[in-house]
Amino acid sequence: MNLPNKISIARIFLIPIFLFFLLCPFELGAVGVFKVNTLIALAIFAFASLTDWIDGYLARKLNLVTNLGKFLDPLADKLLMMGGFVALVELNIAPAWIVILILSRELAITGFRVIAASEGIVIAAGVSGKIKTVIQILTIIVLILNVNVMLNTICLWLSALITIYSGIEYFIQNRAVLTSEERSNR
Repeated sequence: MNLPNKISIARIFLIPIFLFFLLCPFELGAVGVFKVNTLIALAIFAFASLTDWIDGYLARKLNLVTNLGKFLDPLADKLLMMGGFVALVELNIAPAWIVILILSRELAITGFRVIAASEGIVIAAGVSGKIKTVIQILTIIVLILNVNVMLNTICLWLSALITIYSGIEYFIQNRAVLTSEERSNR
């Protein structure tokens, strides 16, 4: 197993640790207005998010792109985002309907990629998808810090809008995958 794939697996293993500290029922103390638990969770989330960029960079730079990596990297990314957003609903920081909208897009695109892969087509993430990921990461960080309700709201709406936009763009740009699937079923 190559280094980028090990990094993706490490990201997956960081998710329950991140969620434990974010949701744990006891406090480890405070630093200013922030609970230590929250700061630990935030550090783990930020590090895990950074590894998303690192494993992709290393895979391309060292020519270590593998089918396993093509599976693990987006899986780890989606699990991290989904875990973060669902935890924020649990903490009553994010409304469930926005999180459901975001998660629905992520699952729809994952399903779409499975269809494409079954046709032998690998669809790379587009620019709007990469922007969406960065905005979602920043939104989760802002909401974990939870210092300003207006900033939380702006970030959530921005995440929702770019999520919808990138999902629509993704389907439109790759609609040939669906039409080829329809033709093969006739």
